[in-house]
Amino acid sequence: MADKILVCDFGSQTNRLIARRIIEMGVKCELIDHETLHEHLSDSDVKGIIFSGGPHSVYEEGAMMVDPRVYDTGLPILGICYGMQMMTHQHKGSVKAGHTKEYGKTEMMLCGESLLTQGMASPTSVWMSHGDHVSVLAPGFKSKAYSFNTPFALIEHETQPWYGVQFHPEVTHSIEGLTLLRNFVFSIAKVKQLWKATDFIEEEVKRIQEEVKDKKVLCALSGGVDSSVTASLLHKAIHDQCTFMFIDHGCMRYEEGEWIRKTFIEERGYNLVMIDAKKRFFDALKGVIDPEKKRKIIGEMFIRVFEEESKKLGTFDYLAQGTLYTDVIESGTKTAQTIKSHHNVGGLPEDMSFKIIEPLKTLFKDEARQVGLQLGLPYELVYRQPFPGPGLSIRVMGEVNEESVRIVRESDKIFKEELIAFDLYDKIWQSFSVNTNVRSVGVMGDQRTYGVMVALRAITSLDGMSADVAHLPYDCILKVSNRIVNEVVGVNRVTYDVTSKPPATIEWE
Repeated sequence: MADKILVCDFGSQTNRLIARRIIEMGVKCELIDHETLHEHLSDSDVKGIIFSGGPHSVYEEGAMMVDPRVYDTGLPILGICYGMQMMTHQHKGSVKAGHTKEYGKTEMMLCGESLLTQGMASPTSVWMSHGDHVSVLAPGFKSKAYSFNTPFALIEHETQPWYGVQFHPEVTHSIEGLTLLRNFVFSIAKVKQLWKATDFIEEEVKRIQEEVKDKKVLCALSGGVDSSVTASLLHKAIHDQCTFMFIDHGCMRYEEGEWIRKTFIEERGYNLVMIDAKKRFFDALKGVIDPEKKRKIIGEMFIRVFEEESKKLGTFDYLAQGTLYTDVIESGTKTAQTIKSHHNVGGLPEDMSFKIIEPLKTLFKDEARQVGLQLGLPYELVYRQPFPGPGLSIRVMGEVNEESVRIVRESDKIFKEELIAFDLYDKIWQSFSVNTNVRSVGVMGDQRTYGVMVALRAITSLDGMSADVAHLPYDCILKVSNRIVNEVVGVNRVTYDVTSKPPATIEWE
């Protein structure tokens, strides 16, 4: 058994990111529902608790509250945003709506020494995202930091190991946020560095074996990082009990089918069945322009094709998918709001004949990559750029058909080739092109054109929960633009997307 930190979920879009930061430190961490906290309080392995942020107000009727018994355990507690406000509210302090909301980077000044802020500079840049604020401290608490709009940006109790911060230390925009979290984990909660990717593999293999027993599993394999790592875990756990299936929905990357055949059948000998379902998907998407409908149609079509094709192969009780935690949190959880439905989360029909296995659903992309390397997958596969399950369909604005997908596939191929040529492909998190389906006037060979505008997007990120625009060399962008306009029929204009996440998402749909 290992010492661990609990992250109590109150609905923040970055609640899993808090847990990830802890896991990166080598510490076992679990994200739990706030309603089940009392079930964990008797666990001697728990050394500290973090209350996450959330989108609600503590003074609203029916506001989420932690079980008060947690304060009698003597365990160190760190409240983040909503978590800090809830802790204040439960100890007879006051929380009110602010006259001025505070979003984005803010300078924070420290006042007095604290174990939580040791090693941090003053002022320091932190990421605020709140409308409510603590207006009156609860008895026993004192302020240890403030910003221009927030007099109580960081608080601690005088005699108990209880701390609260009004900012988000888990996001990279809080420059010394990781230092603060490390202080809580090691100096205050005093846990040991015990979690490893190998531990995850061992535990997940055992869990899969115990759940599946002697039954058969059908594993969805797209060739992306997530599904490839999932396939490797399944293969390690149950070997011949798993059949792998690749469904070509017509929205894959350039020559993806042939790459998958070579990688998994010829080189690794997987029992992989390849299904050509392009016509079925394009027929189902005809006339559909709403992005949520696209995702849900693709999600249901995947399941239906799996069901029909698997019957030709035998009886399967389970369907394995490469779902990551970012897919789950953006599709909406019990406490978190839906950002967009992912085809293998929000698009799953209720009347499936399969039970779902999702070994990676508690991991972020970089964690899944570490697991993949531990499983022996090659570096070039593990570090492929992320690719959405719905494929190029969500990189086409408006109706998805063979022609609209052709444009984005060919332009995406050119973009990748030039990023590799400029030695940039491995330096950015994700890059792709978008068929905007916006037409504009152009001129080619002294003739008027009325072609499609393609948008390029390249971002840097650690986990996909937040992202910054990649500062590509101007020469590279010009080369890509020139090639796309000259080589992709129907395109006469190229733009570059310079929006970060937030406020945008990484994909356009």
